[in-house]
Amino acid sequence: MKYQFMRYPGGLCKAVTFSYDDGAPADARLCETLNRYNLKCTFNLVASSVKSEWGLTKDFIRNEILGKGHEVATHGEFHRGLDVARSIEGIQDTLNCRLSLEKEFGIIIRGMAFPDRTVNKNRVPIAYERIKSFLQELDIIYARTTDGDNDSFELPEDFHNWVPTAHHKNPKLMEYIDQFLNMDVNGLYISQRTPRLFYLWGHAFEFENNKNWDLLETICEKLSGNPEIYYATNIELYDYITAYRSLIYSADGNTIYNPTLKTLWFVRDGILCKLESGETKKF
Repeated sequence: MKYQFMRYPGGLCKAVTFSYDDGAPADARLCETLNRYNLKCTFNLVASSVKSEWGLTKDFIRNEILGKGHEVATHGEFHRGLDVARSIEGIQDTLNCRLSLEKEFGIIIRGMAFPDRTVNKNRVPIAYERIKSFLQELDIIYARTTDGDNDSFELPEDFHNWVPTAHHKNPKLMEYIDQFLNMDVNGLYISQRTPRLFYLWGHAFEFENNKNWDLLETICEKLSGNPEIYYATNIELYDYITAYRSLIYSADGNTIYNPTLKTLWFVRDGILCKLESGETKKF
């Protein structure tokens, strides 16, 4: 065996996810549009805004976001930049947001998008390591950053530095979408046949402010309804990818044990394979 690469559920090579911040009133229209196209999104909510009901109502979050299979993640109690706050302040802002949203909606929250000022390990490495350390202690298992374009559609090695493909205002967005859709992953040189992810982020109020909701419709039309794409929230992707990375191998790599609760898919030298939960298989 020379090469083995993960595949998404059903053996798919590609995935699409959305991540939108703040929970402003415009998020309701965003959510309704995504539901119409059967697309998945992670809504990163500010706890103080939910409490004041400045933005989305609690019933809308329960029924139209959580009830339709989307994810709720943290975006800070007061939307404070973690790299300019003292560690204790960053811990309080993150933990209080998680506690408040979990109590209100009866869920377990494990992810976040960095609020106010993005944190990137290449731009602010010392602050990043400090912040990553306390996020791990708070059981925040991934954090979305925003610096740069991930136009190679690669999966993150470090989930606390999860770089999305692009913001929806990116002038190259349609070029990236076409590149992603037209990519024949299984036709690439064998060492490059890694699974790919198109990850869009932004703020719904930007569509409202710029009066360009038609852009969202165009994005959704191009990305939705494709049988070759796995549509998932951030946490669904995290759980599946980390499950795959938890596979246990014999010394020669030919016997594999799946210790997770998920059925996992992968290709070995171009052959699609499936390993059920708890299954050990010799290849």
